[in-house]
Amino acid sequence: MNQPVLLELKGFLSSKLLLWTEFQTSTSRFQTCLPVGKFLLAVSVCETIDSMPSVEFSSKNSGDHVAVQSVVNLINRSDFSSKLSALSARLRFMNRLEEALSAIEQAVELYRSSASERPAAFNSYLAMSLSNLSLRLSDLGRREQALSAIEQAVELYRSLASERPAAFNSDLAGSLSNLSAHLSNLGRREEALSAIEQAVELYRSSASERPAAFNCDLARLLNNLSAHLSNLGRREEALSAIEQAVELYRSLASERSTVFNSDLASSLSNLSNHLSDLECCEEALTATNQAAELINISQVPH
Repeated sequence: MNQPVLLELKGFLSSKLLLWTEFQTSTSRFQTCLPVGKFLLAVSVCETIDSMPSVEFSSKNSGDHVAVQSVVNLINRSDFSSKLSALSARLRFMNRLEEALSAIEQAVELYRSSASERPAAFNSYLAMSLSNLSLRLSDLGRREQALSAIEQAVELYRSLASERPAAFNSDLAGSLSNLSAHLSNLGRREEALSAIEQAVELYRSSASERPAAFNCDLARLLNNLSAHLSNLGRREEALSAIEQAVELYRSLASERSTVFNSDLASSLSNLSNHLSDLECCEEALTATNQAAELINISQVPH
């Protein structure tokens, strides 16, 4: 097989590999594609055809064997990893949770291999895939493993953010928020609170510089922070956090009501609950009425 043909096949496989995998998945189960993925992983680190693992082909022509192995060796490993990550998200959307987990596990394995060789280039991708892995594991009730995956993601993002805070602080904050949720699911409330507090401070710093980009995330995390504080009986602090969230959502909803009115209504409902916990009944009723009004507005056909 000559070099121009190899290059054409390389381009074809790089662009159509996900399409092929999706077609296979739509007609059977994703696990039927796993042998191909494992073979790709094995040969992607080989530098010569002779060092590649052997594999059975239906053709008895040894030249076909060598040609196929040559093409497979040209496939971009990171490109395949990103395609597996995308496929995992689609499988999750289809509620095919076991297969979604298998796909993201393969992606993590590939990114881990790439990051071991070029950490500066691939650590961020590995961190992202580990974060997604934690979600897939949590979907299946595998909480301890989910926690381990998100802890690895946080560690990677901490390192990245220490060198390039502007680029990675938001990713670190997001992973800390996920870590908080996983810790809370395991009943480790104090640690969950510590993680969400760190996430809030990161978003607060980012929002002070770029409010349009980060106020929404800050409001969401303040809402979560209030819940964690309330679970630990720290009601006054919980009230302060939800009040800040409401203030941010009011500002956001004043500019984009169709997008943020529902978030504002939800935060007002939470505010009402926290006020009730502190026996501030009139203020709680006011917040409830405001939330109900927003909900009624959203239900009016436009």
